[in-house]
Amino acid sequence: MGWFRAIWWICSQKEGVSALGLQRVLGWGSYQTAWACLHKLRRAMVRPDRDRLGGRVEVDETYSGAPHPGPRGRGALGKVLIVVAAQAKGQGVGRIRMSRIPDVSGRSLTMFVQRAVEPKSVVRTDELDGYGGLTDLGYRHVVVTQKDATRESQLLPRVHLVVSLLKRWMMGTHHGAISGAHVDYYLDEFTFRFNRRTSASRGKLFYRLLQNAVLVGPAPYARLVRHVRRKPTTG
Repeated sequence: MGWFRAIWWICSQKEGVSALGLQRVLGWGSYQTAWACLHKLRRAMVRPDRDRLGGRVEVDETYSGAPHPGPRGRGALGKVLIVVAAQAKGQGVGRIRMSRIPDVSGRSLTMFVQRAVEPKSVVRTDELDGYGGLTDLGYRHVVVTQKDATRESQLLPRVHLVVSLLKRWMMGTHHGAISGAHVDYYLDEFTFRFNRRTSASRGKLFYRLLQNAVLVGPAPYARLVRHVRRKPTTG
């Protein structure tokens, strides 16, 4: 019964819930139990066979993590590198995909795009060389330059909006206390919530997460605390 209550509470909170908050609401005596419950459910928030994005898609990278001395931007030290894909829906944002990547090499960036975006889609990026192979992979690659916008946020506005919301969520709900070893799963949770943000039925979210939880493999507590980075999920 505890799992059903936990799933319902997680799905009913628009901005998500921290382990401490889940422990308090459900009256659990152990913080570790609430923490493990959340991480097990985050692993169920992504279907391996989910559809890729299509149409017009913006792709860009950002860094997540506490401030670190040294260079900023793509040369930042001690931070987690995240790549984000945001599908256009009219003037707004449709579905999104995001993943941690090791670097901004062509291999890392094009592998993400291939997992996240359908071929023949229009993929808009900045001038980074790592995106240079997208045309050869069957995408309609559009390079946006600084001359195309008066402000940096206008270069790829959908991705910029998603990144801003992601960082606000990380700081607001989780107070920035997200381990780099588990950041992949927080990205999955944010993606799950963002892609269902217009759903008026919490019951449908509950059903979807419960359905996914049945399909994923077990995640014992000992494995959760090993801090071993997983392989990127499909899509």
